[in-house]
Amino acid sequence: MKGKFLVLAQKGNLKLALAVCLTLTFIVCFVPVSYAATAKQIEAGADAALKLFYERVKGGKELLQKAKGVLILPGVFKAGFGVGAEYGEGALRVGGKTVEYYSIAAGSIGFQIGAQKKNVILAFMDDGALKKFRASSGWKAGVDGSVAAIDVGAGASVDTVKINDPIISFIFGQRGLMANATIEGAKFTKLVR
Repeated sequence: MKGKFLVLAQKGNLKLALAVCLTLTFIVCFVPVSYAATAKQIEAGADAALKLFYERVKGGKELLQKAKGVLILPGVFKAGFGVGAEYGEGALRVGGKTVEYYSIAAGSIGFQIGAQKKNVILAFMDDGALKKFRASSGWKAGVDGSVAAIDVGAGASVDTVKINDPIISFIFGQRGLMANATIEGAKFTKLVR
């Protein structure tokens, strides 16, 4: 890493090199130690995220019951300082039962500073979309499949939104759905637990 930093600095990209260095320092110093969660921990997190989703999003439970499969990624952590990264692990449930575990990972460059924790739910409304997702060794949102982000305003409910997309996403925190949040470009990888 030191060699790459020096090459960036030598090529006149001092600002970029400094941003990379500061981001890495921020992540190492302030981001909690990451570890692979056990299946039991993922299940507990998924249950808690679903409970919060049902409490905060009107009509959410009914919508998810219509889905062919639901991927619940609780506590996805995102941090950045010029360069950002996010990671989380979750459970794919079909018919209410977990069939596989997945991770989500993404990176970004641009104006950003700080850290946040969010929950992500992908609802597969179409059998074909679910089958393609499960058959992939590294599915990327926006490349391998289009994902429609659902953002209902205050006081609205999910059942008032007309949904025709094969895959829809909900990104939410303690206060409910997050506006302008996206998973575009995020990579989903099957985990062995």
